[in-house]
Amino acid sequence: MNRILATVLALGLGTAATAETLRVGMSGGYFPFTFVKQDVLQGFEVDVMNAVGEKAGLDIAFETMSFSGLIGALDAGRIDTIANQITITPEREARFAFSQPYVIDGAQVVVRKGNDTIKGVEDLKGHTVAVNLGSNFEQLLRELPYSDEIEIKTYEANIAQDTALGRVDAFVMDRVSSAQLIAESPLPLELAGAPFSEIRNALPFRDDAEGRALRDRVDAALTELKQDGTLADISVKWFGTDITAN
Repeated sequence: MNRILATVLALGLGTAATAETLRVGMSGGYFPFTFVKQDVLQGFEVDVMNAVGEKAGLDIAFETMSFSGLIGALDAGRIDTIANQITITPEREARFAFSQPYVIDGAQVVVRKGNDTIKGVEDLKGHTVAVNLGSNFEQLLRELPYSDEIEIKTYEANIAQDTALGRVDAFVMDRVSSAQLIAESPLPLELAGAPFSEIRNALPFRDDAEGRALRDRVDAALTELKQDGTLADISVKWFGTDITAN
């Protein structure tokens, strides 16, 4: 497991000597939310969690691993939460204690540039579609009334590259990341239609007394960060718009 640990001194309520540590799991490979550039872990999620640490008096320790391993690491107690655009779903709510949503987004179809046969989610029938392994986008596709006509392929990485190379016909990811990827990458890709499902992303914690206490502490910090404009400022820094509110 590739691991990057970055501890940030908490400001406000705590100090380096007394502050608790919040272990935050992320993939480090989901631009621009969490990624590594010049050996530095950075992105929207990193800035948000550092701001949460300052407000809540928590030291933040980031741990990176494959996206598909994050839920298992949380279950096993190796990390305390996941900051990697985890969408609230009924299945996840039954297992974890979630913070309030801090990103409002939508599921987006992306195709190779010039692909006129897929203009939206309805056109995925009869095509091969890639999703990241462990993401909620596979479930969203399987809930479509014509899901049995879609071949879904799960990937640990490289869904954009394989779409650009024609190995799959499309991929589905959140709209914000898709738009940023297209803007920043040389790959010949384009959005296909409008987002087909609203998604609300939040921080999951283990649903026990300790996990719920951490959730409440982080949730209070998120409320403050929304009220004082910090979350909006972080969003504008990375996306040019505020994705943290309706």
